Amino acid sequence: MDNSSKEPLMEEAPPRYTASPRLPCIPHQLKCLLIVVVVVVILMVVIIAFLLLGLHITETHAEQQVLRMTIHGLDDEGTPQHLSMSKKERTGMFAVRDRFNSSAMVVYDYSKLLVSYRSWHHHACYITRMDKDNIPGLDTVIQTFQHWQAEVKEARDNAIPLADRSILGTTINILCSTVPIYWA
Repeated sequence: MDNSSKEPLMEEAPPRYTASPRLPCIPHQLKCLLIVVVVVVILMVVIIAFLLLGLHITETHAEQQVLRMTIHGLDDEGTPQHLSMSKKERTGMFAVRDRFNSSAMVVYDYSKLLVSYRSWHHHACYITRMDKDNIPGLDTVIQTFQHWQAEVKEARDNAIPLADRSILGTTINILCSTVPIYWA
């Protein structure tokens, strides 16, 4: 082997390694504080995003399940009728005027084929069955129930309220939860 080939290798100096450039000196406590602040901000953004998403989903679900409308008579005659319909429970609820200048609720339960009436002036609910092929109109229902209301008021001692509420739907059970229910 030739000695001349080894010499040039030894004449070269080994490379110098230097430390990488550092960021400006930030104290350790300040670094920890910055990390905590960034984590808290990220968590708050995630929580707010989930809450807004949940609100949007709930609002969309509620809009799909209940329809509310006000129905006016021809040429805006008479008092407007307010209707709420639930697709899930298959019910329609009307807020109507009672003849005693108070309000009343009429609920059509299409799944149980029942119609209920509750006047806020009287402390009782009245229900009746409806025929699937011949559903009575709102005016007919109101007149029928007001007639029964007068009869039950006269024969209060002989009238027996409904004992088994399990045959009623959820909407009627809630409407009539604090008062006796009579068949009309």
